[in-house]
Amino acid sequence: MNEIKCPNCQTVFQIDEADYQSIVKQIRDQEFEKEISEREKQYQIDKENSIQLTTSKLEKVHQEELHKQEEKVLQLNQQLEHIEKDLTHEFEKKQSETVHELEKKYSDDVQKKSMEILDLKNQIQLLEKEKEIVVKDAVVEKEKEIDHLQNQLVVIEQEAKLKEKGLIDSYEEKIKSREEQISYYKDFKARQSTKMIGESLEQHCSVEFNQLRPLFGKDVYFEKDNDAKTGSKGDFIYREKDEDGIEFISIMFEMKNEADETSSKHKNEDFLKELDKDRREKNCEYAVLVSLLEMDNDFYNNGIVDMSHKYPKMYVVRPQFFIPLITLLRGASLNSLQYKKELVRVQNQNLDITHFEENLIDFKEKFGRNYRLASERFQKAIEEIDKSIEHLQKIKDNLIKSEDNLRLANSKAEDLSITKLTRNAPSVHELFDQLKED
Repeated sequence: MNEIKCPNCQTVFQIDEADYQSIVKQIRDQEFEKEISEREKQYQIDKENSIQLTTSKLEKVHQEELHKQEEKVLQLNQQLEHIEKDLTHEFEKKQSETVHELEKKYSDDVQKKSMEILDLKNQIQLLEKEKEIVVKDAVVEKEKEIDHLQNQLVVIEQEAKLKEKGLIDSYEEKIKSREEQISYYKDFKARQSTKMIGESLEQHCSVEFNQLRPLFGKDVYFEKDNDAKTGSKGDFIYREKDEDGIEFISIMFEMKNEADETSSKHKNEDFLKELDKDRREKNCEYAVLVSLLEMDNDFYNNGIVDMSHKYPKMYVVRPQFFIPLITLLRGASLNSLQYKKELVRVQNQNLDITHFEENLIDFKEKFGRNYRLASERFQKAIEEIDKSIEHLQKIKDNLIKSEDNLRLANSKAEDLSITKLTRNAPSVHELFDQLKED
């Protein structure tokens, strides 16, 4: 039984399913008939406006052609009048000449002018014929254009009727699909055994997502949660990253269902705590319970239910809202993706600053150690240089003393002579004297 509230008297009354479908059909038929009638009126108005516009254009072109032909005829008449005036003037001028010459010349001129007049009349006739042909061709051409426009109007009307029929068929198909979907979910649990209830709902959601997977990004992960290291696990995990590899959305899904004949009835709230625990352990941003429990509870039947007042970022939905909820959460996350990228960039900057400070401290420590070692070795080198200077000074003093001895030796060598050498050796002295004599 369906309840209907009167908008005027606020009276609530109940009707059965057959009456409810009859009222829906009446409202739907009235709306379709009204829309079709309005579109037919609009097409008729467009058709009349197009015919009037074409007719006015044809009349304007016809008037222009007639005006041009009349101007040509007027010009020829003016030329004819001018020739007649020239003849009259010339005739009066030649009256003083002899009659014979006048008659002869006048005869020739008259014959010549008669020929010219005849030619002009022929030209006028040809122009009138051309005028009739042009007007006739223009009329035929415009009639063809009118026929072409009328054919186009017929085609447009046919296309409009086909579109209307397509809209009607599409609307009826949607209604039929929605009714079948409602019937499917009403009979979903009745058509299955208790053992297959949970698996069927998971399979249903998996099929629904895989059918629409190409509509999501290329870096989409949607798989069963098989990690039970923490003692429990959800049913499915959804994750998606952008082109830079930044994860901008993650959802933990849990599917719950039970048969109508089950003695112990569960409630949706019985599974929220465990679902929130799985979400936090698997590091997911959102948690969603896809449930067919409490089918008579309107709180869960009216759409997406936000349970964030009990558990953060948690929602409860029926299976028909499984894909729309993913779309909504994904759209919201895409809108905030730029802020997440900025946050990651700032975090990386802070990390870079930390690394820079660590590198600076490490550099200072290594530089201080190297400076200390270099200073110690520099001091040792100075001590060795001082020792070397002292040693070289001793060497210098010894060299100076050696130089004094060499100078004394040189002086002694310069004072040396044969006389001094043979002073105590007379035989050697005599030998040297004998050599000098030789």
